[in-house]
Amino acid sequence: MLDVRSIDLHYGAAQALRGVSLKAEIGKVTCLVGRNGVGKSSLLRAIVGLKPVTGGAIGWDGADITKLAPADRARRGIAYVPQGREIFPLLTVRENLLTGYAPLPRAQRSIPDEVFELFPVLKSMLERRGGDLSGGQQQQLAIGRALVTRPRLLVLDEPTEGIQPSIIKDIGRAIAYLRDKGTMAIVLVEQYFDFARDLADDWVVLERGEVMLSGPRADHDDEAVRRYLTV
Repeated sequence: MLDVRSIDLHYGAAQALRGVSLKAEIGKVTCLVGRNGVGKSSLLRAIVGLKPVTGGAIGWDGADITKLAPADRARRGIAYVPQGREIFPLLTVRENLLTGYAPLPRAQRSIPDEVFELFPVLKSMLERRGGDLSGGQQQQLAIGRALVTRPRLLVLDEPTEGIQPSIIKDIGRAIAYLRDKGTMAIVLVEQYFDFARDLADDWVVLERGEVMLSGPRADHDDEAVRRYLTV
């Protein structure tokens, strides 16, 4: 289980997170929501080690990983799909997927069949450059690359941003499949409320760097969550 305990995070003198706690369990999707600029992406960057915390602790699989480098967290099964995808535009789809080998022992360095089962378009475009793909296809590639690492914690930052509706449905089905497979915990940041609600097992709602609401989806009325997303 991921166990984020009362973390603080600063950018210089500005405090982005204040005493934030979050849990994510294997076989469940924890949806992190809130308006723009409330600290959602900062929290994800802290979880994967890209931004050091200034207080609190982060536990994963029973170990304290607060001070671990991102590469060491990846070796422990933590995979990150950043906002904006960040694929390599000049590399082919195949080469982008192969970059997922980095944290793996040599014996595990292969592309899992489920990557192409979830996103068949990637198999037909293996030799095409990543930059030539549509935004939705690039998002599928970014998720596929993360799955190559055999994650036990999958962290997704707004995977539907700027994506056409048909691919949003494909991504939703993929996330539901990965949750139901029961081999990983999923933390999902999402602005599109209906997409998040359909996938969420647990909510964490941020406002101005603090948790305003958290817990199982069944315990919270939709409107109580939605009001933190409206301007």
